[in-house]
Amino acid sequence: MGDTFPKFKAAAIQAAPVFLNREATVEKSCRLIEEAAGKGAELIAFPEVYIPAYPWWHRLDNPYRGNKYFRELVKNSVEIPSPAMDRICECARKFNVFTVMGINERVPETLGTLYNTNVLIDRKGKILGAHRKLVPTFAEKLTWGGGDGSTLKVYDTDIGKLGMLNCGENTNSLARYALIAQGEQVHIANYPGQPAGDESNYDLAHAIEIRSAGHAFEGKLFNVVSCCVFSPEIAKVLGDTEEKKRMVSNGNMGLTAIYGPDGKRLAGPLDPNEEGMVIAEIDIEQIIVPKLQHDIVGHYQRFDVLSLNLNRRPLKPIWETSPRGGEEGLGKKDLEELKSLVGKLTEKLQGTE
Repeated sequence: MGDTFPKFKAAAIQAAPVFLNREATVEKSCRLIEEAAGKGAELIAFPEVYIPAYPWWHRLDNPYRGNKYFRELVKNSVEIPSPAMDRICECARKFNVFTVMGINERVPETLGTLYNTNVLIDRKGKILGAHRKLVPTFAEKLTWGGGDGSTLKVYDTDIGKLGMLNCGENTNSLARYALIAQGEQVHIANYPGQPAGDESNYDLAHAIEIRSAGHAFEGKLFNVVSCCVFSPEIAKVLGDTEEKKRMVSNGNMGLTAIYGPDGKRLAGPLDPNEEGMVIAEIDIEQIIVPKLQHDIVGHYQRFDVLSLNLNRRPLKPIWETSPRGGEEGLGKKDLEELKSLVGKLTEKLQGTE
């Protein structure tokens, strides 16, 4: 008889936020969770920084003219924990689904730095983890700080081993390999969508397709890809000059789809200008045979030739050393024990001379 492996449905959401409105976007998210769960989905992926919006303004104008939008972004960003996060967790629990939610994360230490964060919530409404984008892409550096290796994790759940990366960092071969090496079976990638009239943008849909299929094929895993919609309502707000009206015209660029371990699409894409969701069955057992051909973290790798170091030390603005010891530093007792251990080792080494 042997072992059995998870089989379930995943949904990738393609939708626009209620621009810079945290509470309204949270409620829209809950409605989408309910809809996807009603269609049988047990894993639901939302777009990059869906709550409360992606900072498109920094691609459209002088950075200083974006200050008014950044102020609203900070005011509507999400702390972990917070009432907004509690509401999303409640919906995940109510509808018995795993949810990956993209948020602009605010931290208590400062109002000047936000993070591009994906939050993984289990079917009981518990936050399993949150990954901060390691390096903001291009103009995003005007909005977000960088993450660290402490969040580059794979989570072992009853639907499989889940990992996630945000937008452009799906180009980062080392970050992707770090997840594959931890046994990733289902990858979640999310993107913001871009206005098609902005000639400075590359073909985002093409770029998403390459990255998504590539990671699925290289890792022999499933890839659930969610992309935001740059809606006419958002275009109306940001297109406040003739030049910017031209840049935000012609709709949205993006791609929402689900890929299998062979790199082929299982569902999607949708029309990039339309809201909706794509749903596909994920059968973890389907990973086995492709891994027989290329298992780049097993038989198809040379660990004596190639290796990767992952630094999990979190980046913090301050590290405190406590005289009482504990997690924040070594106390007197700790130092005495360390001194005793060093003494014993010294005696042992001298005895072998």
